[in-house]
Amino acid sequence: METLRLILLVVHVLGFSALIGGLLAQAGPGEKKVNGAMRDGVGTAFVAGLALVGVLEGLDVDLNHAKIAVKTVIGLVLLVLVMANTRKPRIPQGLWAGLLALSVVNVVVAVVWSSAHA
Repeated sequence: METLRLILLVVHVLGFSALIGGLLAQAGPGEKKVNGAMRDGVGTAFVAGLALVGVLEGLDVDLNHAKIAVKTVIGLVLLVLVMANTRKPRIPQGLWAGLLALSVVNVVVAVVWSSAHA
C-alpha cells in the first residue's frame, strides 16, 4: 500500500504540474484557451487526489479532513471550469488568471497546511 500511495502522490503532483504548465505556457499577451495539458492535468490531479485519500484512509493515517475538503473544493472548481471551457476557442484573461491563481492556491494549501512540517 505504501508503494501505491507514493505512485498516486507522484501522479497527483504531475497532474498539477501539467495544469500549471499548460496555464503558464500561455502567459503574456495573446488569446488564452484551455489546452490539452490543462484538461488532462486537472483530471489526473483530481482523480489521483481522491484515490490518494482513499489509500491513506486504508492505511489508517490520521488525516486532516479540513485540508482535504479545501483541496477537494478547489480541485472540483478547477475541474468544472476547465472542462466547461474545453471546447471554446478562447477564454477570458480573467478566467485564465483565476485558473492560475486557484491552481497555485491549491499547491500552497498542500504544502503549507501539511502535518509533515509540524
